[in-house]
Amino acid sequence: MRIGFIGDIVGKPGREIIGKNLQRLQEEDSLDYTIANYENASHGFGITEKNCKELLGYGIDMMSGGNHSFDKKEILTLFDTYPLIRPINYPDTTAGEGLFRTTLLGQEIAIINLMGHYTMPMVDNPFTKILQVIETLQSQDIKHIIIDMHAEATSEKRALLYMLKDKVSAILGTHTHVGTDDLEIVDGCCYVTDVGLTGCRDNVIGMESDIPIHRFLTGLGGHFNVPNNCKAILQMIVFELDDMGQCIQAEKIKLYENKQKTITKALL
Repeated sequence: MRIGFIGDIVGKPGREIIGKNLQRLQEEDSLDYTIANYENASHGFGITEKNCKELLGYGIDMMSGGNHSFDKKEILTLFDTYPLIRPINYPDTTAGEGLFRTTLLGQEIAIINLMGHYTMPMVDNPFTKILQVIETLQSQDIKHIIIDMHAEATSEKRALLYMLKDKVSAILGTHTHVGTDDLEIVDGCCYVTDVGLTGCRDNVIGMESDIPIHRFLTGLGGHFNVPNNCKAILQMIVFELDDMGQCIQAEKIKLYENKQKTITKALL
C-alpha cells in the first residue's frame, strides 16, 4: 500500500495548493490513502468545519492535529462526524480520540497523533503513553502503525524513532513547519524529523513576518497572520508498506506554486 502524508497545512494558501494539485499527485504516485495535519488549516490556528469539509473534499482521507487542535472551539463537535484526531496523550477526558483505525487493501491500519513535551501544552508523557498504545495494538495483531509526532524538539522525535523503529511502520514529524532533509527507512520504519508546512514559504513559518520580527526586537507579541499572497509549497511524504507493515520505499515530494516538483528518496 502507498500512503501520502502532508505536514502542517497553514491557512488558505496551504488549502489552495492542495486543492489545485493533490488529486493529480495521488494519481501520479498511485496513492491508496492520504493523511494530513490540520492544526493550522484555518488562518493558522485550528480548523473550522467549513475548512475541514474543504480539505476532505480535495481527497484527504483523514487528519491529525497538535497543540493548536482546540484553537477553534467548534472542533469539539467535529470529532464525532469527521475523520479527525488530536494528540493521544491529552487526558482521557479530553474531547476526541488520538487513534484512528481503518482498513486498507485488506489490512487494518492504526494512525496515531502524539505530542511532545518541550514548549507544548501540559499532556501525559508521550513516551510512556505510546508504549502502552503500541503494546495494545500489537496484542491485536495490528502491524500497520503510523505516528504523527507533533513536537518542537528534534531529540524527542529521534528518541521515538529508536524506541519504536521495529514496532511501527512510520514516524512522521510535524509542528516546526521547516522541512528536514533526513528522510530515512530504519529497520522497516519510515522516519522524518519534520515533513514541513504546506502553505507560504516566503515568510516566517507560513505567517507574515512583521509580527515575529517585532516580537524578536521588542519582546512584545501580537497576532500572527497568514499572508493573502505568497510563494506556496506543498510538502508530502509518500511511503510504501508491505503486508507486514514494513516500509520498503519512501520519498519526499516538494511541489511549488509554479508546478516545479522535486523528489528526494529516503536513505536506507
